[in-house]
Amino acid sequence: MHDPTTPTHYVAPVETETIAVDAVKVAEKPRNLWRDAWADLRGRPLFWFSVALAVFFLIMALWPTLFTTVPPNSDCQLSNSNGGPEPGHPLGYTFQGCDIYARIVWGARTSLSVGLIATLISSVLGLIMGALAGFYGGWLDSVLSRVGDIFFAIPYILAAVVVMTVFSQYRSVWVLALAIGGFAWASTARVVRAEVLRVRQSDFVVASRALGRSQFGTLIGHVISNALAPLLVIMTLSLAASIVAEATLSFLGVGLDSETMSWGNDISKAQSSLRVAPMALIYPSIALTLAVLAFVTLGELIRDALDPKARARR
Repeated sequence: MHDPTTPTHYVAPVETETIAVDAVKVAEKPRNLWRDAWADLRGRPLFWFSVALAVFFLIMALWPTLFTTVPPNSDCQLSNSNGGPEPGHPLGYTFQGCDIYARIVWGARTSLSVGLIATLISSVLGLIMGALAGFYGGWLDSVLSRVGDIFFAIPYILAAVVVMTVFSQYRSVWVLALAIGGFAWASTARVVRAEVLRVRQSDFVVASRALGRSQFGTLIGHVISNALAPLLVIMTLSLAASIVAEATLSFLGVGLDSETMSWGNDISKAQSSLRVAPMALIYPSIALTLAVLAFVTLGELIRDALDPKARARR
């Protein structure tokens, strides 16, 4: 029998229902920088537009016969000099009587080849120099950083002018790309070095060293692979800059040989007849502008997507 003088203790009911917020979704893929960036990019129409435009020019450079069957050089006739558009020749003719549209299509191969090779050269050099300087530090960092400062102080356009003037007898796509990429790697090295300095302080790098892996093995296996995000952005922007550099050098007459088809050479040749036939200069200039715009826009969008702070501000 219950004693009325004894205090009664009440126990609150226990809720056995599982709260949905606390449930762990095992099947959901883990989030990372690249997955978040892709989720951001695929929802932006400007990204798909720039990708489509860049792919269009790359296909044009690889398979020009898909766009035109007119020979760019062998079908030139002086009777068509500065002629207007006609069936089969939608953009008219140059001063030499060559088809403008065919030369733009075939010139994409040369201009993009110089840009891609120069970008590859500058990216490889910048990655090597920046990764070694940032990871090992000490005297190696000091030496490589001072070498980078020297190259950074030299405008690569001016350096390419000097190189192409000295090697004027060996003008080719490879020589021009080497002249551009060989002097444009310093900015890439600076960015890579800063990213490596950040990554090398991470816990997985310390764990790799604690497990006995060599410094070089840790650099290759863990540090570089986690420091590639800014390099991807720089490569995209450098490609656009290298295409502009090729056009600039060819326009100045110190780039590719005058007989080599490229947008820069066509713009240079068309300036003499600008008053009587301006479209011969405008059309390759439009192609150059669109190609550069595609890669610059793509690089800016990728940089924006890889930056969590920038994504948070939108």
